[in-house]
Amino acid sequence: MEGTVTIPELTEAVARVSALLGPREGPVIQLDGGITNRNFRVTFGGTDYVLRLPGKRTDLLGIDRDAERIATKTGAKLGFAPRVVTLLDDPPCLVTTFVPGESAEAAQLRSGDTIDKVAADLRALHESGTELPTTFDPFRLVEEYAATARKRGAEVPEGYDEALEAAKAIERALKDQPGHDPVPAHNDLLPANFLRDGSSIQLIDWEYAGMGDRWFDLGNFAANNELDDADEARFPEAYFGEPPDDRVLATLKLFRFVSDFREGMWGAVQSVLSDVEFDFREYAERHFKRLESIRTDPRFADWIERVRGSA
Repeated sequence: MEGTVTIPELTEAVARVSALLGPREGPVIQLDGGITNRNFRVTFGGTDYVLRLPGKRTDLLGIDRDAERIATKTGAKLGFAPRVVTLLDDPPCLVTTFVPGESAEAAQLRSGDTIDKVAADLRALHESGTELPTTFDPFRLVEEYAATARKRGAEVPEGYDEALEAAKAIERALKDQPGHDPVPAHNDLLPANFLRDGSSIQLIDWEYAGMGDRWFDLGNFAANNELDDADEARFPEAYFGEPPDDRVLATLKLFRFVSDFREGMWGAVQSVLSDVEFDFREYAERHFKRLESIRTDPRFADWIERVRGSA
């Protein structure tokens, strides 16, 4: 549900943006979604925009606002992200054009044509040549999130130690393997970050963008949208342009694990950082339950060997 809001940072941001884009018209409306930040729809000079205010202490989540701006501009240039209008420093606020549409459901994103479109968009982003001023390393992020949570008096989720050992095994298997060079990546491909308007799909919420492994985006999309075995075959085929072999499928499975590990630890640290009304502990537990199903799968060791190239 949308609602009209007034908060000090927002009032100041609206005043500063109004000086750039023209007088504000109508109410300031808070948009649904966003459990890291707050998004508001505002009309300036007859045009609708979105003002995005970061949540508290988001610097501890590995977010780089310059990278967010640059990555969003790249997505817009490629045709699947809102156009960036300006970035304010004080108060920090990213302003983009308003994109009509509704947040997608996972079931919608699993449809064949949509999988193909997402794969093509991600490939275009990864091959864009854009250089982002930060890195995204999920293997280090989970450790940093755990340290931050513990420092602030929170317990890491049950199963963290076992998950960390599994993640280290995956990282060792990937070492020196081709196809994992850093590329510009989105890294937060939740269904809510896809806006659908008819046949059009726009990708929003680029705040975790950074230079990272393309496979994290692929595993992140597969995990967050619960692709089945058939979808898991179609998605990399659409991305790479050829049917996936066993090594490709194993890599996708393992990066589903990495995605859920990062997402679960994000929920754990947000439970002590965020002031948003949201059950972050339940969120973390849900992702740990999902990653545990992969870690304990009898095929896990075989997937490791296939990624290493020794199977």
